Amino acid sequence: MADIVERYDIPVQHFWLHGPRSGPQVEHDPQTGMWNVYGYAELHEVLGDPATFSSDTMRVAPKELMPDAEGLSLEGFITQIDPPEHGKLRKLVSSAFTRKVVADLEPRIAELTGELLDAARERERFELVRDLAYPLPVIVIAELLGVPSGDRALFKEWADALFQRDSKTLFEDAEKRRAQTEVTLKAWREMAAYLAGHAAERRRRPRADLLTRLVEAEVDGERLPDEQVVNFAMVLLLAGHITTTMLLGNTVLCLDAYPERQDAVRADRESVPAVIEESLRFLTPFAVLGRATTREVELGGVTIPADQLVMCWPAVANRDPRQFPDPEVFDPGRDPNPHLGFGRGIHFCLGAPLARLEGRVALNLLLDRFERLRTDPADPVAFIPTPSLTGVSRLPLLPK
Repeated sequence: MADIVERYDIPVQHFWLHGPRSGPQVEHDPQTGMWNVYGYAELHEVLGDPATFSSDTMRVAPKELMPDAEGLSLEGFITQIDPPEHGKLRKLVSSAFTRKVVADLEPRIAELTGELLDAARERERFELVRDLAYPLPVIVIAELLGVPSGDRALFKEWADALFQRDSKTLFEDAEKRRAQTEVTLKAWREMAAYLAGHAAERRRRPRADLLTRLVEAEVDGERLPDEQVVNFAMVLLLAGHITTTMLLGNTVLCLDAYPERQDAVRADRESVPAVIEESLRFLTPFAVLGRATTREVELGGVTIPADQLVMCWPAVANRDPRQFPDPEVFDPGRDPNPHLGFGRGIHFCLGAPLARLEGRVALNLLLDRFERLRTDPADPVAFIPTPSLTGVSRLPLLPK
């Protein structure tokens, strides 16, 4: 692992990439008051027990992480909801991500990938995130929702403001905390207003899209409140692209770092899905997830009291040597490879099949178009700075 860290100068915030971790699998951080879960078996238990480890973290989150957001609501954020409400809301959109529906999108994904790669030929440099890994999933999810894919520059601006926050400095630097809070709330309000406008238009003129389905949906005989529709759409738009953006960038980075693996997948295209799965383990996009205990519980040999914020680290658990032999080795031949890159349990990533398909189609076309997928030494790779995400923000490639 040290070679990939040194080669690409991976930020120290991504501590799980800087060598094997030592220490307990579950530990308390006295500075923040949080509990951290690092072990695979322990995280497997947490994600499979929503009754004890609730997704409603807002009720216990430190005030440092809870900006004064008057007028804003998390109502409808499915990632923050527990059963039974969670199951009802998830069912509303699950039909949009079935195997058949996703499989039927393959021709459109291939068409878009080809168009984006053709357009990139006109540029002096091919930059993977800008030219393909970001626009491809944004266009796909925007078309599913029914919002203009041409607004993707706005979506990126909002996603950067909402996701790329340095949680560590929130506890250490009050001035930076206020500045980050202002940026976050501005993006939140702008995105909410944008989606509210589209939702209102769907009430007047329904279409055959996912946003219309949300507007017309009923739970227990009642239509969803406007703010719940907006927040649900916000989750789908954000999560619907950022996972694939990081997945594709991380996979190409791994193939550049380990050229023998690139040679192998070029020789056997049937191994593309396995390469993607190993990249999800090796460079897990969503590095950390939050949970809140509803009762006192023993985990990993320690007792966590009720009403505690628990930070779950799939990026670390996916390198647990108790589960994965030689976890620091990028090995697409792992079988089985039960990584937690898409989570587990009731909150398993709804868009995982779509992300996998987009990654497979795009990677195959990249291998077709480029004789070698190689980073440009004169134009360094840049990583998303926040420790909660593992992914590249810039990945310049040499011409084929």
